[in-house]
Amino acid sequence: MSDTAAADAAAAQAPAPAAATPPEAPQPPDAPTPPEPDTPADPTSASGEAGADADVSEEVPSDADASGEAGSEEVAAVEGASGGAGADADGAEEPDGGAADAVAEGEGAADASGGAGADAGGDAPAEGTAEAGPQLSEAAAELAAQKIERERIARRKAEREAPVEAGAKLSGTAADLLAAVRAVESGGKPPAAFDAPPAPRRPEPAQAQTQAQTQAPAPARTPVPAPAPQADAPSPDAVQAVRAVLARGEAPESLAAQTAAALGEDAAAQLAESPWRLLAVAGIRPTQADGFARALLGGEATGPGDERRAAALVSWLLAQAAVKGHTVLEAPTLESALAQYGVPDPAEALETAVAEGTALAFEEPVGPPVGASAEDEEQPVRILVGLEGSAMAEESLAEGLARLANTFTDPADWDKAATGTGAELIRTAAGHGLVAHTGGEAARAEPRALAVAAGEFGLRVCLAAHAPAEGAVTVAGLLAGAEGPGRDADGQFALDLLIVLDAPQLDVETAALLVESVPDGARLVLSGDPAVLGSAGPGRVFADVLAARACPQLVSRIPDPGPIGELVSGVGVGELYQVDAPGKEVVIVPVRDAGEAVHRTVQLVAESVPRAFGIPAEAVQVITPGHGGPAGTRALNAALKERLNPGPGRFLGFDPGDRVVHVPSAGRALPARVVSADAQGLHLAGAAGARIVVPKERVEAQVRHGWAVTAHQAVGSRWPAAVVVLPGDAAQALSRDWVYTAFGRAERHLSVVHGVDQALPRAVAEVPAKPRTTRLTALLRTLVQSAAAQPE
Repeated sequence: MSDTAAADAAAAQAPAPAAATPPEAPQPPDAPTPPEPDTPADPTSASGEAGADADVSEEVPSDADASGEAGSEEVAAVEGASGGAGADADGAEEPDGGAADAVAEGEGAADASGGAGADAGGDAPAEGTAEAGPQLSEAAAELAAQKIERERIARRKAEREAPVEAGAKLSGTAADLLAAVRAVESGGKPPAAFDAPPAPRRPEPAQAQTQAQTQAPAPARTPVPAPAPQADAPSPDAVQAVRAVLARGEAPESLAAQTAAALGEDAAAQLAESPWRLLAVAGIRPTQADGFARALLGGEATGPGDERRAAALVSWLLAQAAVKGHTVLEAPTLESALAQYGVPDPAEALETAVAEGTALAFEEPVGPPVGASAEDEEQPVRILVGLEGSAMAEESLAEGLARLANTFTDPADWDKAATGTGAELIRTAAGHGLVAHTGGEAARAEPRALAVAAGEFGLRVCLAAHAPAEGAVTVAGLLAGAEGPGRDADGQFALDLLIVLDAPQLDVETAALLVESVPDGARLVLSGDPAVLGSAGPGRVFADVLAARACPQLVSRIPDPGPIGELVSGVGVGELYQVDAPGKEVVIVPVRDAGEAVHRTVQLVAESVPRAFGIPAEAVQVITPGHGGPAGTRALNAALKERLNPGPGRFLGFDPGDRVVHVPSAGRALPARVVSADAQGLHLAGAAGARIVVPKERVEAQVRHGWAVTAHQAVGSRWPAAVVVLPGDAAQALSRDWVYTAFGRAERHLSVVHGVDQALPRAVAEVPAKPRTTRLTALLRTLVQSAAAQPE
């Protein structure tokens, strides 16, 4: 920061030194915001009165010591970091137990937008311990969000009230369970009446062209329907059979369709045999499944030690861990979690679950290999347990990566093209089948240069990215066959070189599908920034490939330019630097409470940034830690819609011109704009003019307003300007990778609406990305060692 700017900031705000500034008393969430001035402030002046409206010209230049006067409210309703879920923010740091405590508490929510996520569920006691409810899927969270949005619009427009919800006349256990499920879906605390005491325990024996590929046609731009859910819808007979079983167990019959979809056509038989299979339904928790089992089985329910209950809990705990990014868990971690849910002999229960195929167990060596001379010394191992899908995907991925590295036998001489940007990457890719490339936003120019050079040598090249990007197809579109070169007769991509940008966003299952589709002898380049938020799905593919050192690795030397680049680079190494921002490229807007944060954010987007920088409001992206809370995406989107595109929300809360994100599947959030609506559904205009039709029955689950998004939803994309909102109730949700990702979404201007006091520098310095337990690194190392031991 320049001395003049620092002096102006000090004169305007007069804060005490950051390290010594105590937080002010908490401000009520509904504290009135200051009135707007009659005339806009001069863009060249600096007014910094505490009550002044936010204006770029009035903001405090970026400074690690420029702390907002934030209240110290506890975290309210912020996202679980799946991620992505996927997910955005846990709302609180994990206890010392790490994955063990996180799983035992049932934390985590998939950020199905890139990670779209869900608000934290309410707490409810489990057998012998307090239980935090699992966080919801994006579909469930967004369903609740859209209902809230419609109710707000209805009140504002004095329209008729919404119809009475189905099931309102239920009573007894059914009403209690329905209320509990809805409480979980809305992020609230379930009714205490439902948390019945556990059954008595008895001892039991436990059991596009810049693909550089002229041969591939450009992606079609005709309107296409949104992709249908991967799983086939259950038959009416299956749903009816499940409804009958739920009724016998005094559970809401409205869960029938979800249960049948989760368990398959024989869902009724599965529930009748093991009522705890209800845990496979999103939003259902162990206490609820226990109540259902007691009602359905009566005297046949044997209590917490029932083998069927233990098996269902193993699956549920591993599914909760997958939401937080783990592909496996260490056996002691899982046993600890089972004990907290009242399983009397967790070790035996886990052993039985593995023997029956509920989960898979693996041994992984710990430490350096024991030499042949140490005859009496055994190699230490750790036991890992995982669900079949993620565990098998990791093994398939490791084998696929090793295959590409070992079947490449046609090095090329590309020295003539290896000049300027990307020269080192071009030379390395010429001689290897698998290459890893790391760097920030500016470093993306290097793999693009490689694509152009390879195309000039006649190779069939495809450049793929996580989010829509100029000259690149999306990974999802490539796998679906909607974009890119298509597949040959063997089902593999018709290409010679695949370059994947945003490689940190690959989860294990997506990466396995991608690698399996690359033909023998082709080249694969994985490129990305290791410091950004990880994938919304389970795994840490890019980080594991780097850790295994299974292929050549290149670190880009291209720095991200300007004050924003300097700030983001510092965050990446754990420092919140003071930066010179003579053109106000980076500014901080201190706020005292969530109400002021929303008010100033709206003014920044609608007035200050457009006036000071000539950036239109539609090119300004708001990023905040979570969906819920008084300054989450829902509240911000409601305020921004009212200011930028007011309307009655005639189609499920949306109007033509609304800025939205389309979430066709977990981990993908595609920016779009509402065009119209008709009997077919909601018509959206996506990237590069692509037209999408979302059927009416999927709008609530797949579309949300998009003026404000979470960092997981924003990863992979950039905007001319970004407004990062840090309300006081999100202080504990912040981490270094979250801040790095959010700040790095801005190209020309970054405003930070700052209400977290010292939590921001503390998160950057002390809160690294949460670890994920995976097997890929060890698998790759083993394959590399085996290949090295093979005779030439």
